[in-house]
Amino acid sequence: MRKLFPEKWLVVIAVLLGTFTIILNNSMLNPAVPHLMKVFEADAVATGWVITIFMVTMGITMPLTGYLGDKFGKKKLYLSGLVIFIIGSILGSFSWDLSSLIFFRGIQGIAGGIMMPLSMALIFEVFPRHERGLATGIWGVAAMMAPTIGPTIGGFIIESGSWQWLFLVNVPTGALGILIGAMYLKNTNRVQGITFDKWGFASVTVGVGAILYALGRVSAIEHLIQPLNLTLIIIGIVSLYLFVKIENHQEQPLLDLSIFKNKAYTYSVWISISTSLALFGGIFLIPLLIQHVYGLGPVVTGLVFLPAALFTGIFMTIGGRLLDRKGPLLVVTSGLVMIAVPTIALGFTTMETSLAMIFLLMALRGIGQGFSTMPATTAGMNAIPEKFISRGSAMNNVLRQISSALGIVFISIYYEVRKVQVFPNVGTMEEASLQAINEGFLLLGVIAILTIPLGLLIGRASEKQERKTTLSA
Repeated sequence: MRKLFPEKWLVVIAVLLGTFTIILNNSMLNPAVPHLMKVFEADAVATGWVITIFMVTMGITMPLTGYLGDKFGKKKLYLSGLVIFIIGSILGSFSWDLSSLIFFRGIQGIAGGIMMPLSMALIFEVFPRHERGLATGIWGVAAMMAPTIGPTIGGFIIESGSWQWLFLVNVPTGALGILIGAMYLKNTNRVQGITFDKWGFASVTVGVGAILYALGRVSAIEHLIQPLNLTLIIIGIVSLYLFVKIENHQEQPLLDLSIFKNKAYTYSVWISISTSLALFGGIFLIPLLIQHVYGLGPVVTGLVFLPAALFTGIFMTIGGRLLDRKGPLLVVTSGLVMIAVPTIALGFTTMETSLAMIFLLMALRGIGQGFSTMPATTAGMNAIPEKFISRGSAMNNVLRQISSALGIVFISIYYEVRKVQVFPNVGTMEEASLQAINEGFLLLGVIAILTIPLGLLIGRASEKQERKTTLSA
């Protein structure tokens, strides 16, 4: 295999397989919730925990990966996470009731929380700075394409087979990832004399867990003011505030918040949050547009996502090359513009808008995602010291996870509320839904427009950091 691919590219293939397996599995289950409600004779709230528990356990595990990677070695920890994920998948296929399924999904979430931050750290171990853009661009294809094609595959499995295959399909790709990873991932040195920041872990676990738990329970505006959800959000915010205080006084913090002093890294995190909102907001709104407004089926919905997935993959690799050669300023800024413009355009959709136009706008959004998300993240990670890579990746992933959940909750509540408000004025539920969807896209578009200056700022900050690195060398 070394003859076909240089060894460092086999590292990318190994982590790509693991990442793709995790994200694809999670996105496949979204359209399966109604079917699982019938299988286990449960309501939507209870069955929704199949999705929510993964998000919660993944979010509370991510902050641990930096410490565990230093303690036991990144390769060993990553492969252990992939083994745990496969075990959770096999057990999930044998679920005998909804509670057991939710429990096994929680195991999968823990595995995902271990693996996702380490993926980029393992790539950075074997690629020099000037080649990381292309490497992470190729790896990022999995992270960006899986959410868009997952619902299509999940819908096909539900219609043509048994729900157990939603879990069993993870086994072949996961096993291949373990095999290639065991052979080609680079062993990293264990860090001696490190201590576990138990108070930092406790506070961040409660903070992230409580907020994600609350968001997972919210699907309408009245849910936000339920006493339990309000209490959870307050507890989460207070816990995260305490976490920041604790970390600033720890000699060996769980997550070193000093990395936010690096402007390029901070800008990259904000860009990741914004592009995640655009991505997952679109994943929520587009099916509503295609099915509730245009009256088309799930297959057409899946096809509408394919141009975005295809162009994201193509332009993520192109964006990675441009990042390596020219830096982030041009590629990230142009990518953010390419997200903002078609997102705003989707906000002016009418009942007469052709499906071809929707395809085109989704393709343009895919180009924007490819040019902006992973190049910005890579530029931010390049700007921080090597010893902070896994912790920086964990921080980026946690914030992206929370912002994505928050964004979907906000957009879903906005849609439901506005649809009801405008219905008396427009006459049909399709037109009411269309107006609510348009306004949702306009909100996402405004956020994207406000993010465009960060492309310029991350470019300048990265150039400044590069000059410092060159002079110190």
